[in-house]
Order: sequence, then C-alpha cells, then structure tokens
Amino acid sequence: MYSKLFLSAILLAAPLISEGKSAADSEDDSKIIISTDKSSWTIRGKVIDAQTGEEIIGAAVMVKDDPEKWAVSGLDGSFSVSVDAGESSTLVCSIIGYRQAEFICSETENNLTIRMEADRIMLDGATVMAENHGKTEAGARGIEKASLNVVNVMSAKAMELSPDVTVANVIKRMSGVTVERNSSGEGRYAILRGMDKRYNYTLVNGVKIPSPDNKNRFVPLDIFPSEMLDRLEVTKSLTADMEGDGIGGAVNLVMKDAPEDMELDINFSTGYSALFFNRDFQSFNHGKSRKQSPFERMGKPLDNYAVTADDFSMDNLRVKSAAPRPDIVGGFSYGDRFFNGRLGLMAAVSFQNLMRGKDSDIYYFSGSSSKGTEFREYSEDQMRLGTHLKLDYRAGERHKFMFYSGYMDMRESEVRDARNSQDWMMRMKYNRQYIFNSTLKGEHAFLEDKALKLDWTGVFSYAYNMTPDEARINMNGYNLAKDDAANRRWAHNSDRDLAGYVNLSYLLDFHNSSTLLLKAGGMYRDKARDSFFNEWYFDSATEDSQIYRQDWNNFDELLLEPAHKGFGNISDPLNYDATEKIAAGYFMTKYTREKFEVTAGVRAENTRQGYLLDYPLENADPAGEQNYTDILPSIHLKYNVHKNANLRLSYGRSINRPGFFEIVPYTILNEDYDEKGNPDLRHTVADNIDLRYEFFPKSSEQFMVGLFWKNLKDPIEYGLLTLGADTYLQPTNFGDAMNYGVEVDVMKYFNWFGIKANYTYTHSAITTDKTIRGEDHQVYNIQQTRPLYGQAAHVANLSLLLNFQKIGLEGQVSGSYTGKRLSEVSRWYNDDIWEAGFFTLDASIEKSFRIGISIYAKATNLLNSPLLRFITPGPMTEGMNRERYQGGVVERREWNGQSVMIGLRYRFNMKNNL
Repeated sequence: MYSKLFLSAILLAAPLISEGKSAADSEDDSKIIISTDKSSWTIRGKVIDAQTGEEIIGAAVMVKDDPEKWAVSGLDGSFSVSVDAGESSTLVCSIIGYRQAEFICSETENNLTIRMEADRIMLDGATVMAENHGKTEAGARGIEKASLNVVNVMSAKAMELSPDVTVANVIKRMSGVTVERNSSGEGRYAILRGMDKRYNYTLVNGVKIPSPDNKNRFVPLDIFPSEMLDRLEVTKSLTADMEGDGIGGAVNLVMKDAPEDMELDINFSTGYSALFFNRDFQSFNHGKSRKQSPFERMGKPLDNYAVTADDFSMDNLRVKSAAPRPDIVGGFSYGDRFFNGRLGLMAAVSFQNLMRGKDSDIYYFSGSSSKGTEFREYSEDQMRLGTHLKLDYRAGERHKFMFYSGYMDMRESEVRDARNSQDWMMRMKYNRQYIFNSTLKGEHAFLEDKALKLDWTGVFSYAYNMTPDEARINMNGYNLAKDDAANRRWAHNSDRDLAGYVNLSYLLDFHNSSTLLLKAGGMYRDKARDSFFNEWYFDSATEDSQIYRQDWNNFDELLLEPAHKGFGNISDPLNYDATEKIAAGYFMTKYTREKFEVTAGVRAENTRQGYLLDYPLENADPAGEQNYTDILPSIHLKYNVHKNANLRLSYGRSINRPGFFEIVPYTILNEDYDEKGNPDLRHTVADNIDLRYEFFPKSSEQFMVGLFWKNLKDPIEYGLLTLGADTYLQPTNFGDAMNYGVEVDVMKYFNWFGIKANYTYTHSAITTDKTIRGEDHQVYNIQQTRPLYGQAAHVANLSLLLNFQKIGLEGQVSGSYTGKRLSEVSRWYNDDIWEAGFFTLDASIEKSFRIGISIYAKATNLLNSPLLRFITPGPMTEGMNRERYQGGVVERREWNGQSVMIGLRYRFNMKNNL
C-alpha cells in the first residue's frame, strides 16, 4: 500500500517537469537552443566548479530582470531557462558555498557554461578557502577521491533524503556494511565486510568514543540521530596515524560544522508503526522502578541483611495494554560565523520518541524439551535525545582552535509477553544509555610556506548504562509458578576515557611536481570502567496457587517472597572494575609525484588491560591483567590512471582486543544459554590487503570496484561449549581464519533521475573442533569449516532517486538484500543456527517550497520482511517432524511491521535570503 502511494505521487508530479532534452542526452550539453516560439528563446547549459570543472547540483539560475523565470541545475549540473526575445539577458547563478555569479548571454551565442568560484574568507589579509564538510553528494565524492586510504562517505544530503532516522539504519545502505538488529528489529551495530561488530570501532569527529555496553567495546549506532551529522565515513583500510584495533574498519561520525553563512534548520515529524494495527502496545510504569537495588540502598554493607518483600517495589510491575502514542521526531540546529568569520558556531538538538515492536514465533530451542511454539510479542518505547555544540576559532591563517561537546541519550522501555502451550512469561525492562564527549583541538602551521604543521587533541568521554529492576515473571499456564516465580535484577556500568593525541608533519616540496610529507605522532588513553550487577529470585508467597483473573488481575498484585534472604548474588563477576591503558606512537611518510602517491608508515601500540572483582568468591581469581605490544606496518599506493580515476593498493596490519568483561572468569545464567568468561582469551591480529579502482565521472558520480583479503590469527567468536555436564556460550579463539571478497559501488545521475547501487560478496572460512555422537552413542571430536559469525556472503543495495528541481520534489525508493549469515555457533557438528537471507524495501519523498519550507514522508520495511532462523541440516535434527527451510529445522520467525512518518522542515540560509 505504501509503495503504491509513493509511486502515485511521482506519477502526478511527472507532467509538471519541463520537456527539454537532458544534458545526458547530448554530447554538447552547453548549447543555447532557440525555441520555435519567436517571442522567447531557451538557454540550456550547465553549472560547474571553476577550479575543478565538476558539475554543481542545485544551483539557482534566474533572469535578473525577471526573477519569475528561473531554473535549478539538475543532478548532472544541467539547466534550462526560458527568456523573452531580445538582444541579451542577464542570468544570476547562486548556491551555498560559492560566490554569486552574473552572466550576460544573447541569442547569437551558441554555448554557455557557468563557472562558479568557491567562497573565500579574508583573515588579516590572508585568503581562507571555504571548507568541504561533505554535506553534499559532490563534497562526499571529493573526500573519497582525495583520501589517502580506502573510504566510503555518505553525505548529510543523502541521509536527509534516506527513509532512516538513526545512523544504525542509514549505514546499512553503504557498500560492504550490514547491521545487527536489536530486540525490536531496528539496526544497532555495524558489521563491516562480514566482520562482526567487535572488529570495528566508532569515532566522533575523528576521536574514538567509549561504549555504554557493560561487557564489550562496540558502540550502539542507534543512539545517534542521523540528522546531526554532516557526513558518515566508513574507513576500510587504516593508515599509521589511525588507531589499530579496526580489522573490519572504522566508522567516523562527523557532526554538523559551522557554516560560512547563518543557517537555521527546524524539523518535526510524526508517524506510526503498522505492527500495532493488529494488536495493542504493552507498557509498564518504569518511572516507579527503584534506581538502586536493596543492597545499594543499604550502603552495600558487608554483613548479611535479611531482605524481605517490602524491600522491593511492586508499583513498576503494572502492565497496561493500549494503542501506542504516535511517533514524534524533532530537530533544531543553528549555525553562524561571527567576528568577521573568525568564530564559528554550530548548536543542534534532536529528539525522537518511537513506538516499535516485534512479533516472534519460536518453534524450536536446541537442547530444550518442546512445549510447542513460543509466541513472543515485544513492545518497545524508544526515546533518543542528542545535543551537540561545535565551536571553531580561526586565529589568522596559521592557527585554528576547535571545541566540540556532544551528549547522546537513549532510553528504552520494553515489555515482552511470551507464551507457549504450558507457560506464560513476562519481562519488563527499562534501559538507559548515554555518551558524553568533549574534545579540544588545535591546528597550527609554521614556517613561511606552512611546511611545518602541528595538531593536538585532548579528549574527555564518559559512557553510562543502567537497567534498574528488570523483572521477569513466570507462570504455569495462568497460575503463578510456585518456585522460581520471578527474578529481578539491577545492572549499571560506566566507562570513563581520558585521551590525548599529537601529530607533527613537515612537507618537503622538491619543485619538480613531487612532494614528501613526513609525519609522526602518538596517543595515550587512560580508561576506567566499573560494573555493578545484583539479582534476586522469588518464590510464590502463598501455598495455594495464585490464579490469573481470580487472585490477581495485574502483575503488581502478585504476592512474592525472596527465595534467599541475603543480598542477592553480589559475588557475581559482573561486579568488577576494569582499567585499560593504551600508549601508541607512529611514523609515516607520503610521497607524491604527478599521478603517483605512496603512503607508508608503522605504528606501535602497547595495551595494558586488567580487571578487579569487587566481591570475589573464595575459589575465584580476584584480579587479572593482559599486557602486550603490537607493531602495525601499513602501506597505501594510489595512482591516477586517467582523469578522475584512481587505482589503490594497500596493506596494513591491525588488531582486535578482547572485551573488558570477556577476560573476567564470570558465569551468568541467561534465559536461552548461560554465559561464561575466558581469562585465557587472546587478542586477534590480522593482515589486510585492499585493491580498488575508483572512477568519478562527475562531481556526484562514482564507479568503484574493490577486492579485499584478510588473514586473521586467533579471531574471537562466541560458541556453545560443554564444560562437565553444562553447556555455556563462551568467547573463544577457535583457530585462524581467512576473509576475502569484492565490492562494487555505482552512483549515476541524470538531470532528474539517479541510481545508487552497491554489491558486496564476502567469503570467510574458519576450521574449528565440533562434537558428534557416533553410532555407539559415544561423543567424538571432529573438525568443521564454516564462515565467521555474522558474515553474509551476499549484500546488495539499490536506490532509485528522483529529483525534480524546478518543482522542488525529491524521492527515493531503496531496496536492501542481506544474504544468509551465521547467527549462533553450536558445539555440535552441523547444528549451527543461521539467519536466512531477506530483502527490505523503503521509500521517502520530499516537496520543497521557495520560502524554505518542505514537507516529507518516510516509509520503512514496506514488505514487512520476516527474519527467519534455521538450524543446519545435521544429525542433531534429522528425523524431527518440524517445518523445514533449505533442509534445516526452522528455529524462529520474526516480524517488525511497516513504519510511516510525515514531517515538516524549515530551513533558512542568510546568503540565500539576501
């Protein structure tokens, strides 16, 4: 239904488009063509950058004496405008970032090309070029073309038109990127080139930020609203001046920067999830949850306090079912420059409140007795708040200071209602995560020709995660379970980062079309992390059964008593402190001669990572530490094979460190599989090779073909392992692995139509020990080769763009395909769980008006594509009378429903309104 509405809007708009021939249909697209109407004539031409010759999109071209006659340059820079017959007409051309230009043309001319000069700022008699922030498609392509290494960039304009509202969902449309979804089906973590989320790191403005996760390093990208970015960069090969723990790559979120002229942007939208057309949204009173456990409220006493039911609140267990509130998304940003352009300011705030959910049918639990299909309904209230302030001060042409402060806050309130033929299980969970980052940076140039440069950065970051009073209620049928009737847990952790960076470079110009850049620097990070976990189990407080709708009607009416009178499981290893100190230094050089560029360097990183258990058991090791040093060489070659085309070849060594909690000797009893830590876990070292051909036919277009190869020593994966009579999910070094593939990325624009497409093939292989039961019923070890966890062999994206500049209408239809990938690694031979391939379809449309107002609509998951997981055909499941998929037993299906949003945006730019 939603796709039909979108296509209808495009068809209604199509007749309004002027019928002149597109620049793409003519060899000479700058000719003036005289119409058959003798009272007027038509100018056709294109707008280009005077320095680079690249086409400029969205430039306004109007007749000076008759402003009602105007046009806008299309996706390929072409335009057409009709003027009255006469000797000559004056055209005025303007666009942000360029000087306004005037051109006089007459009917006797036979071609016209408007060349725009970039804005420049005068500081103390020196000229400073306006910076390229990658906000436009042309700017993003320019960054890719000029980069030292292999990088893909998505512009703010592309994110604005995208149907997505978070960085996690936006990034999946980039080449070689898939996402791991959260419990409500929304994207959360990035997987680069088939490498699990642990193998990449996240930067904000080029600086690594901490994770709010209580166990791991990876940062949830759904905490960041996409509208706060100038561009999104995915770096796939590392240079020596980048931190080395990115085997898959690095994700850099470049936040909005100060514009050259005052800009104001306000947007508001609302929407709804179709999932709740057929069922209610369940919520609980999380505001009544006690933020601290009884143990914390009592001051963490060492003596054993006999807790009672009175130490726990029941008010937060009341569940309500109703239609959900509409989704609300709003944003505001203001930017300007002051004091003759010296001081730049950008302030932005974004708010999102989304009602999301998931329906899940679980048909089979490996190793569990069957109680029939388990039906789960998830209802999740998501709230995101993002604020950021960015200041820069230009102290003349040689010195620049920058300050950034950002705060990202995400709160999720979730109710999960799960039922099978025998049991009913309710879970009420509230989680809050936030990240605060503050960065001060200086850039300085010395010597007469600015050959000597120094930059430094000081960083303070803080991440926090809290889940207060997560409650689970267990029923036998509709009666409260007698034993193990409920459990309630409190968890919170923090991660504090102090870091400093310094880089020094010197440029040697040999005046023979060659230069040599020498660069050296270092960094130091001091990280401190703490984690708290407290859990209690409860039994029914009555001897008789507590029957639903007879003894109780809502969960706050249940009578529960603690199964143990002490302070819960304070000896759990999740009560720990962790430290990490990383010191790094590097040296690199870049040699450039005509069409050839080589960048080579070496980086040394020392890691000291340790933990201290707060309340260790008698037989547990209370402390542990890992200390190692890695030497990471790299070399990057770039050759300009022909105009606007590069051939790149690079090699680099990188690492992946164990998560903070993974090396703690912990054991956690979970719902599906219990977890266990691994103090002997080794860090991963990888050698990486990249080869890429890239061609930029026009300023916003590209064609890229790349090959990559990775050899991993001791990759870290989670697998189901048997220790004694118990089975645990544990991080382990299963063995060495190889990962290689190919990427293809295409962007092509015509006057009003564009195509974006990318495809990635990834193949990985790791050989590990598995167990198999023989005909004699004995268990034997056997080796099996499989892909790396989370890696999909085939990933493809296709976006069709429509841009009718004259009437201010833009649209996008986007399809994404992710092939099957390994979801859970079993200890048994041919018993792994796979996620089947799936296709999603999204769309967006925006109508702009000349007064700066635009209306837009975004629709996601139009096909309501289900997620399907299945178990590999093998001896563990053969003979089972269950539904099959590709010969394997179907483990579960999940649906998230379609989501639609409509909104209003107002944008004011001082230069455009003068």
